[in-house]
Amino acid sequence: MKRSDVILILALILIGYLTYSKFIQKSEKIPEPVFSEEQVVYPEEEDNDKLEKRIQDNEEIAIARHNVITKAVELIQPAVVSVNVTKTKYVRRRLSHFFGFYDNIPYDIESIGSGVIFNKDGYIITNAHVVEGATEIKIILTDGRQIEGKLVGIDSVHDIAVVKISGKELPWAKLGNSSELIIGEWAIAVGNPYGFLIKDSKPSVSVGVISAVNRDFAENRDKKIYRRMIQTDAAINQGNSGGPLVNIYGEVIGINTFIFSESGGNIGIGFSIPINRVKKSAEELIKYGKIRKIWLDFEVQELNPMLASYLNLKDQDGILVTKVDVNSPVGKAGLKKGDIIKRINSNIISNFEDAQLAVSDIGVGEKIKFHILRDNKEHIIEVDAVEHK
Repeated sequence: MKRSDVILILALILIGYLTYSKFIQKSEKIPEPVFSEEQVVYPEEEDNDKLEKRIQDNEEIAIARHNVITKAVELIQPAVVSVNVTKTKYVRRRLSHFFGFYDNIPYDIESIGSGVIFNKDGYIITNAHVVEGATEIKIILTDGRQIEGKLVGIDSVHDIAVVKISGKELPWAKLGNSSELIIGEWAIAVGNPYGFLIKDSKPSVSVGVISAVNRDFAENRDKKIYRRMIQTDAAINQGNSGGPLVNIYGEVIGINTFIFSESGGNIGIGFSIPINRVKKSAEELIKYGKIRKIWLDFEVQELNPMLASYLNLKDQDGILVTKVDVNSPVGKAGLKKGDIIKRINSNIISNFEDAQLAVSDIGVGEKIKFHILRDNKEHIIEVDAVEHK
């Protein structure tokens, strides 16, 4: 090897050594990063913080979801039952085309409704139109039990019926006071018509408000009279008849009965029988098996302009007594032909429908006060309501 080549190799080695040494010195001068305890975040700790925050948020949401409505539903649900009814109808069949002979063929019709158990003895309130004409009644509870129901009695005029079942540890609902309702307060409509169709036999729930109270309806074609009805916009759907209308305390304040609708579906105008009226009928049905009719025995007619003028009356309000049985309670109390009845108890009487509604709400044993006009002078005739036999 030539001397010049040796010198070149040594020079290259020296240059490489010097370059490496300079790089090492610069690396040693680079400061190491300094982290405070607050800046140091480990992946495991970050995941734990997120998990705790998520758990806390979920707990707050769960608490917020439980409100007065859900608590009321929890209280009432177990006592709401499905009422399944079998009714027998008869169809007329012609036996001969020549002699005009006919016979009646029976066939069964099944219908559904709802009801609510209202005491520990297994008594159930529902609508009369749900169970009228029933040959068999089957009650299905929310726990899935199916129990045969016995019809105790029917108040057909007020569309109220009582059915009884027997069983162990039966749930029951608390009855409230319908005279304390406030327009605009929450109302919960509960029904359970499909307990025998659905595996989960829990009732359905809809929420609204008390839209109005004291809605009166005259006698309909089924001879039923609806008086002082509760109006609500809580949806009352088909099959929910007989189910309870409930306040935020889980107390029954009415029995859902019918809706106003052109299509048959709910449009936010539903009506319930006030529970105070229902209590009165239920007590009578349980004790006597029927609603005892009161004995009045007098006839009336509405006033018109000609009659009002003839009798020198200031207006046409009231009804004219046209006939009285002198041996009846009202006859003995002093009511006479020609008297003008202006009020019955606290009810103002303007026409025959007003009188019919007022009398329909009176039970045997109660007092009846007739506020009358006789010879343009006001009188009060008080009568004890006795049973018509």
